[in-house]
Amino acid sequence: MDIETNKIAGAALSTLLVVMSLNMVAGIVFAPKKPAVPGFDLPSAEASGSAGAAAAPAADEPIAVRLAKADPARGEKAIGACKACHTFEKGGANKIGPHLFDVYGREKAHVEGFAYSAAMKGKSSEKWEAEQLDGFLKNPKAYLPGTIMAFAGMTKPDQRADVVAYLNTLADAPKPLPKP
Repeated sequence: MDIETNKIAGAALSTLLVVMSLNMVAGIVFAPKKPAVPGFDLPSAEASGSAGAAAAPAADEPIAVRLAKADPARGEKAIGACKACHTFEKGGANKIGPHLFDVYGREKAHVEGFAYSAAMKGKSSEKWEAEQLDGFLKNPKAYLPGTIMAFAGMTKPDQRADVVAYLNTLADAPKPLPKP
């Protein structure tokens, strides 16, 4: 090897040595303090006092009040995501979920040829009335623990009322909706 190659190799090695030394010194000078518990505490409702009470979600209006101003046409538009798992026409086939024609007022878990979850079969003596449909559409897993329906729910109360009003129109003879 010639002397130039040795100079270049020496310069590279000494540069690496200086960078490593600076890294060690910086690590000592600017060492972060690790917390005893990783993460940080989120503010709780008790800590915020009256501000937490003001931030609590307002209770939904009763379904009968919302149904008085519900629009089945808006409900038909709102069921777009439902069509992935359900059919809505008379004589419609069961998909991942049962067909929903004439669901309003029908007994729960009573569509022929559909395999319901044990939780839904346990409610087979009940009917799908406005309050039950509203609660199920709001959050299926909270309304009926053990259901296999993967839908997260509809958070807007007026949208749920529109859907309930639309579902009631899906019948040969729609049933009367509750009055406020």
